Amino acid sequence: MINDAATAAWVHSAFAYAGMALGAAMWRSTLRQHSRGGALAPGNFGVLVGLLLGAALGNKLVFLIERPDVAQALWQSGTLIWPGQSIVGGLVGGLIGVELAKKLTGQTRSTGDAMVLPIALGLAIGRVGCFLAGLHDDTYGLPTSLPWGVDFGDGMPRHPTQLYEIVVVLALGISLHRSRFATPGLAFKLFLSSYLLWRFAVEFLKPVPVVYPLGLSGIQWTCLVALIVYTPLVARAWRQPALATP
Repeated sequence: MINDAATAAWVHSAFAYAGMALGAAMWRSTLRQHSRGGALAPGNFGVLVGLLLGAALGNKLVFLIERPDVAQALWQSGTLIWPGQSIVGGLVGGLIGVELAKKLTGQTRSTGDAMVLPIALGLAIGRVGCFLAGLHDDTYGLPTSLPWGVDFGDGMPRHPTQLYEIVVVLALGISLHRSRFATPGLAFKLFLSSYLLWRFAVEFLKPVPVVYPLGLSGIQWTCLVALIVYTPLVARAWRQPALATP
């Protein structure tokens, strides 16, 4: 593990940006394979802008929900650049941004299925950076006596929750990418809802920096609210493929 905070932050960022770059390249390749033009084609460009803006806002907003203590300290210090990010916030915010962009541009076709595998690979690469950052990243797990526990630098074996997530997202991404659903967009809906459910569950294996009602973390409450809103859409698409909205 990396013991220096500055080096850990650099490595973590490098893997995160590498994951995003690979995901973007794969998404562009998938669009071409389906004869939908490049990322800068009129319809695709609007979706891309919505995705980036929504993901950026959701990324920071959910981090501040997870760590209101950090937000308060930064607010009091007058700091304008706020560190920290949330994958859950990026995914949910990106979804909202894409849907708004599609409404504004009058698009009705599905855009999500092409993103399933790129998102999964991007997340997996980013989590490698989280793992290497060790205790300098808030993604490590609680102490464990299991044989695969990892010492991140404090002499205490912990759940390698970053590695757990790599396995889960790759399995989800590859299996859904290979699936052939009758409903356009269903693969993405299943991926996002499954990831939200996974994040809600795995957070029980992590320290809770700020405790919310019922002893849950801010991330867990965000996942719960998102699942309550999103699950009916997934169920409708699953039951009525011919009537499902892309």
